[in-house]
Amino acid sequence: MNIVVCVKYVPDMAAQPRFTADHRADRAGGQLSELDEYAVEQALRVADTVPGTHVTHLTVGPPPAAEALRRALAMGGDAAVHVSDDAVAGSDAPATALILAAALRRLTPDLVLCAMASTDGGTSLVPAMLAEHLEWPQLTFAAEMTLDEGGIVQIRREAAGEVRHLAAELPAVVSVTDRIGDPRYPSFKGIMAAKKKPLDTLTLADLGVPADRVGPAARTVVDGITARPPRAAGTIVPAEGEGGRRLADFLSTQKFI
Repeated sequence: MNIVVCVKYVPDMAAQPRFTADHRADRAGGQLSELDEYAVEQALRVADTVPGTHVTHLTVGPPPAAEALRRALAMGGDAAVHVSDDAVAGSDAPATALILAAALRRLTPDLVLCAMASTDGGTSLVPAMLAEHLEWPQLTFAAEMTLDEGGIVQIRREAAGEVRHLAAELPAVVSVTDRIGDPRYPSFKGIMAAKKKPLDTLTLADLGVPADRVGPAARTVVDGITARPPRAAGTIVPAEGEGGRRLADFLSTQKFI
């Protein structure tokens, strides 16, 4: 079984967001997207139970994005592939999916695993777009995933107060939620081993992706960024017998009721 996990290098979400002069997220001091760790964990669980499983981590991003791949390799897996090209800067979800799909065709996986979303963009679009490019079935927002010997992947999806059980034949694209199981922590042995695992770097030319379809040619463009206004002071209602009425008046004025 050949599994590829798509991961992303994102800004530190605990820090104050910063942007470059051309309205792009400043990823200095970035990290592996936290939600991606759940997808990595699922790949490693399959590898633990299915002999001969090979796990590759794949990302698209600037040179520092290799740190996200090393973090994933420290958790486990066999190899990593980094698509890094100056022309990629500024790519949106459709452009990113185009590049990832080209890399996946080269890697010929049986199963592609993704997080439900990245912690910076949060669009949840890329897994579905990958499935469209590859013409594979997609199973998204999995809270549980199993594989059977017949090459069938099954998931349980929890959404809008209901539970759905879905299945598809491999090859397939699966995205997982943070309910699927806690990711493991990289051990010291894993961190040291990750430094020696193969990490290949590819360019757009290697993948045959035209530069005029990504980066500045992306379908969406950020024209400007406005900082969130400071939080306004709240209203204090003294407990003098009129609290309930005044609260109701406030909620009505704000059109909450």
